[in-house]
Amino acid sequence: MVEAVDAVVIGAGPCGLAASISMQRSGVSNVIIERDCLVSGITQYPTEMSFFSTAEKISIGGVPLSIATAKPSRRDALAYYRTVAHHFGVRVHQFETVDLLERVPDERWRVTSHTRHGTERVIETGAVVMATGYFGLPNRLGVPGEQLPHVHYRFKEGHMAYDQDVVVVGGANSAVDAALELHRAGARVTLVHFAPSLDANVKPWVRPDVEGRIRDGAITAKFNSRVVSIDAEHVEIECDGHRELLSAQHVFTMLGYMPETRLLKQVQAPIDPTSGIPTHSPATMETPLAGLFIAGVLASGFDANKTFIENGRFHGDLIVARILERQRQLLGV
Repeated sequence: MVEAVDAVVIGAGPCGLAASISMQRSGVSNVIIERDCLVSGITQYPTEMSFFSTAEKISIGGVPLSIATAKPSRRDALAYYRTVAHHFGVRVHQFETVDLLERVPDERWRVTSHTRHGTERVIETGAVVMATGYFGLPNRLGVPGEQLPHVHYRFKEGHMAYDQDVVVVGGANSAVDAALELHRAGARVTLVHFAPSLDANVKPWVRPDVEGRIRDGAITAKFNSRVVSIDAEHVEIECDGHRELLSAQHVFTMLGYMPETRLLKQVQAPIDPTSGIPTHSPATMETPLAGLFIAGVLASGFDANKTFIENGRFHGDLIVARILERQRQLLGV
């Protein structure tokens, strides 16, 4: 049986949720398909993380996020987005993977997905919104040994590394947060970064802490250094032509992520090879393929620092305006 809706949103992150809510308010029937759980990207944040943005800037649907602290925590955000989804009755098919996106006659789309139990679902729609978020494909080091089980691409908490030698690779916020949390949990931390210093965008309330720990030797920093290889007990790095072995029972490679564009490539939607940004109109978020839209961090391509919840949450309003315009055009009114 084929279901029909006005729009399908692929991805139930904050920007996908915001788009769905905008559609509901405008009478555009829709469903979200999410291969994991609601706002799964946020579940992958470190357990004790606080947002860079204020509560107002990550709120959606006109529903305020009320907290007692200056910045919302991971726990605050998860509870908030659950509440918003329930409040608006957002239709979300969680733990369901989209396998096939294809054009069908009359400028429509067919979305074929399967549940975690293998049940197939087919939906035909006039619009598809790709809101697949940031945590698709982790950037890899491209060195021998990075596939070993003690090499991690996400950091949740530091307890498991107590009294262990740990190498953290990277110099941006995720690497700095991991290094500090691991240090507080009693790990012996070495931070390895290819640049001569930490990235400029490190959160201003975190930078003094990590720089202080580096100065007093509590965290060892290896700048201008690159990882050459990893084995069961060591990380080999190179700096100025010299190589050094670092003891490591855990390795956290916090190098960011690549946008997941499998479905866009499936329908041959153009993507700029240099920036990684799918071709689209910033005024409508529509790609050159009529009825196919992008939302959220996907619009940033390889540079995820351009789009956040605080600006991606408004993409849905642009998309809805274009969907309604297309509906009027197809009806000849």
